[in-house]
Amino acid sequence: MNRTTIIIGTLMCALSVALGAFGAHAIAEQVSPARLNTWHTASRYLMTHGLGLLGLALLAKTYAVSVKHSAILLMAGTGLFSAALLLLVLFDLPWLGAIAPIGGVLIIIGWLSAALTFFKRL
Repeated sequence: MNRTTIIIGTLMCALSVALGAFGAHAIAEQVSPARLNTWHTASRYLMTHGLGLLGLALLAKTYAVSVKHSAILLMAGTGLFSAALLLLVLFDLPWLGAIAPIGGVLIIIGWLSAALTFFKRL
C-alpha cells in the first residue's frame, strides 16, 4: 500500500500545481473572485493532502505500521472534496457544494485513523 500511497500522493501534488495554474491563467477572467477562491481551495487541499500522504507513507515504513485504511480515507476524501469544488466552479452546480463536506468528513476520519494507528504503535 505504501507504493500506491506514494504514487497517488505525488500525482495529487502534480494535479494541484496544474489546477492552480489553470485557475490562475485560464479561468480567472471567466469566474467570480469567490468561485476562483473555491477553485484554489480545491487545489490547495490536493497539495496539502498529497504531501500528507507522502509523509504518512514514510512514517508507516519507519514505524512498520499499516496505514492502508487511513490512506484510502484520505485519498477518497480529498478526491471527493476537491472534485466537488472544481466541478462546482466549472459547471456552476450549487448542489455540489453539499457534496464537498462529505469529502471533508472522510479526510478528518482518515487523519484520526492515522493518529489512532500511531497511538497504538508508539
